[in-house]
Amino acid sequence: MADEERDQQPPQNNGFLPPAAAAPAASDEALAPTELLLLRQAEGPTEVVVAPPARQPPPGPRRRHPLCVAAAAAVGGGLLTLAVTLLLLRPSAPNDAAAAAGGANVCLSEECVRTAASLLSAIDATADPCQNFFQYACGSWNKKHIIPEDRSSISTFEVMADQLQVILKGVLEEPFDEHDNDATKKAKLFYKSCMDIAKIRVLSDKPLRRALTSFGGWPVATDNWQPPSYSIEIMLGRLRGEYNERVLVEQWVGPDDKNSSVNILQLDQMDLALPGRDYYLKKNSENEIRAYHKYMIEVALLLGAKQKTAFEELKQVLELERRFANASLPEADRHDTSSIYRKLTLRQLQAEVPQINWLEYLNAFLHTKVDADEPVVSYAMPYFKEMGRILQETDRRVVHNYVLWRLVMNIMPHMIDDYQQKRVDFRKILLGILAERNRWSQCVDWTNKKMGMAVGALFIRDNFNLESKETALEMIHTIREAFNELLAENDWMDNETRAVAKEKADQMNERIGYPELLTDPKELSNEYIMLNISENEFLENIFNVLRYDAYHNLQKLRQPVNKDKWSTDPAVVNAFYNPNKNDIVFPAGILQPLFYSQHFPKSLNYGGIGVVIGHEITHGFDDKGRQFDKDGNLMQWWNNATIEAFRKRAKCIIDQYSKYKLEDVDLFVNGRMTQGENIADNGGLKQSYRAYKKWVARHGEEPRLPGISLTHDQLFFLNYAQIWCGSMRPEDALTKIRSSVHSPGPIRVMGPLSNSKDFSKAFNCPLGSPMNPVRKCSVW
Repeated sequence: MADEERDQQPPQNNGFLPPAAAAPAASDEALAPTELLLLRQAEGPTEVVVAPPARQPPPGPRRRHPLCVAAAAAVGGGLLTLAVTLLLLRPSAPNDAAAAAGGANVCLSEECVRTAASLLSAIDATADPCQNFFQYACGSWNKKHIIPEDRSSISTFEVMADQLQVILKGVLEEPFDEHDNDATKKAKLFYKSCMDIAKIRVLSDKPLRRALTSFGGWPVATDNWQPPSYSIEIMLGRLRGEYNERVLVEQWVGPDDKNSSVNILQLDQMDLALPGRDYYLKKNSENEIRAYHKYMIEVALLLGAKQKTAFEELKQVLELERRFANASLPEADRHDTSSIYRKLTLRQLQAEVPQINWLEYLNAFLHTKVDADEPVVSYAMPYFKEMGRILQETDRRVVHNYVLWRLVMNIMPHMIDDYQQKRVDFRKILLGILAERNRWSQCVDWTNKKMGMAVGALFIRDNFNLESKETALEMIHTIREAFNELLAENDWMDNETRAVAKEKADQMNERIGYPELLTDPKELSNEYIMLNISENEFLENIFNVLRYDAYHNLQKLRQPVNKDKWSTDPAVVNAFYNPNKNDIVFPAGILQPLFYSQHFPKSLNYGGIGVVIGHEITHGFDDKGRQFDKDGNLMQWWNNATIEAFRKRAKCIIDQYSKYKLEDVDLFVNGRMTQGENIADNGGLKQSYRAYKKWVARHGEEPRLPGISLTHDQLFFLNYAQIWCGSMRPEDALTKIRSSVHSPGPIRVMGPLSNSKDFSKAFNCPLGSPMNPVRKCSVW
């Protein structure tokens, strides 16, 4: 899921993209593909090896005269137009038929020429699409795009998000005008404070030091440290309420999964500092662990610690976090929400985990006082029991060192100079990122993440066409029809469950573009009325936003759930399904090329945003979504026979994807952890293609694109594949394999297409070829 406010339990992650692929500037999480080499047997996959593209040296610096650049662009544009007019690709027999049948019915508008040029520039015409469609669709794109030093990956998504960032930079740097309200003014001030390095440098780390002092100091960096008079529960509660830091316990207020109209206190195992628990527990992570320990030490030294003290005490901190990691449940074991959901009172929780005073912890930050009869939902009872025992056995100094380290680490991205360099050094080892991003890119990213609705209001003024919203709505309806047809045709679901499933699909709400809140200046300003932003104190602004985020979530306790309220920011390149609301969300940021354009042929729009729509609809019926009814409540609404039939089909997907191997890191994809996204990819592709064919039946074939002897059926699959063009560093590949619920990009091409009979027919792939194996998997 992208960086949404947590309105549902953490096990849910139904974004079309991983968080950072949607916002690649935050390259810690960016997911992108590598070149794929397939080794299959005719009856199906045995092992599929993902090999990295050949390394290319980065281009050296060159000086160019502006006129030379302009001339080169003009010549290049002329050559490109010529290529589009003359080039003929012949990857398979259907293309010749398309060329012969199409005759003179070719679109020669400027938009069609540009679209054709873009598609052609990515293709590797030497590759056989029936052997390796990812290489065919993306081979040239990957050769042309080198991973920048400030990224762990490069992908078409990131290029798209970069373009969005440039637009956001422009609107944030505009001076106040008559269209601005209090919310948009605060967003511009936040961005301005982030860009003012001189003023940030004057205050340096003083705001962070003040924050640490308010907790009695960070023991490792404090001479003669003495434990504060208050309990660890008070400290954890203050961190949650004042800095939105959810350490040891992941806590939020959100809809009760079994009664989604009521907000309830919710508790889960904490997110670890490193991307996943495997980093702490696997022997092949020693390099990353050493880098993490070194990072802790170097930051502590900047804050006044002594070398020997820092080394020894932070080694204890690392071992403590390793114990917490071992106590946590792997993500792949958390997909069955009904098995980890447990509702109980605080009195019951206290009896089962007596080492923590839960009332004291919660009342330290809640605005509404709670008592022992307060109901809560826990998703991690085994973790809490073990965590309680660990705390009881651990010296308080070690616990304080760890807890405050998590606060310090959370603030590190916003620090500059020496602190920034220490973070860069750490991320070189963890993610392969060699340099920090441009300051303006960081500031745009942070402003959009921390004040997303205000930034969205600025974005949609001139950058969102209402026609896009109407087209998306029409596509949602046709793709939902396709889903219902496939639902009626499936032979593994009983009639009663099928009828209820159709009702859930029909009742699924769609949210497109942005909420109406953004067009109401008064209502939007009220959203941020509790947030104070200064023009001159960036780090204080960060602290204010963290406090505001905590307040914004916690004040929902005792309030009814507003199922019409958006929890997704508009200016993001992603899409979402929310099981508690049974809604699908397509923000304005994703309704842009390469997913959608009013100038695209329908084949490209259905192969782009259409598949995204189908993907999100399918999430309502994947391994997690199927556990929630049409009203967003967790309950068993399938009979046991249908559940078992679903599991058998899901196991086919799990087994298929578990055979994909990333050669760079010598690891296989975790088919269990990624099954929900893989099921959604396969279902979304099938639904959108069917919807596209229904559109063609009603409206007829569109004119061909110039210079490409591909049918529109083939263009549908080509555009889907080119969404995933890109490559990633080995360090990033390791992170994704260990922690992401999304498969790597090439696998999101090869997996669904090799399961698609429609694809094999469109490209005339022989049965038993890698892209048309005899054994195929299908759930929806």
